Amino acid sequence: MKIDETDRKILELLTANGRCSYVDIGKELNLSRVAVRERVHQLTEAGIIEKFTVVINSEKVGKQVSGFFEVDCEPSSLVEVAQALADNPNVASCYQMTGPSTLHMHVLVDDFMGLEKFINEELYALEGITRVESHILLRRFKSRNGLKL
Repeated sequence: MKIDETDRKILELLTANGRCSYVDIGKELNLSRVAVRERVHQLTEAGIIEKFTVVINSEKVGKQVSGFFEVDCEPSSLVEVAQALADNPNVASCYQMTGPSTLHMHVLVDDFMGLEKFINEELYALEGITRVESHILLRRFKSRNGLKL
């Protein structure tokens, strides 16, 4: 499916506010509510919109420490390690990156004791990990969900 300028504007409005109503989007773009609904439906059916969700401020729900990890694995263990990390409730995201069987992950924990426990008891306990490098977030300058069109 090719998206046109109207679809791009709908995606921008929904990225800025996923709760924006079809009526409000229609007013902004001079379209009917039904036309907006149909375009959103087509964007969803085509897989361009994957899902509608909510973004939670992790600090306001008690997750005060945000860490980013580079995790090198033995090639034969990469998928198993990645799945174990992806299933861990402290892991916010986990990606395979280019490099020597490297995973990149973002971890959110309550405090530094929770981070120490995660590293020592959950991360280091996994078989197949050859190297771990960690970076702790000090200050966020920009955080964005969605794709800038």
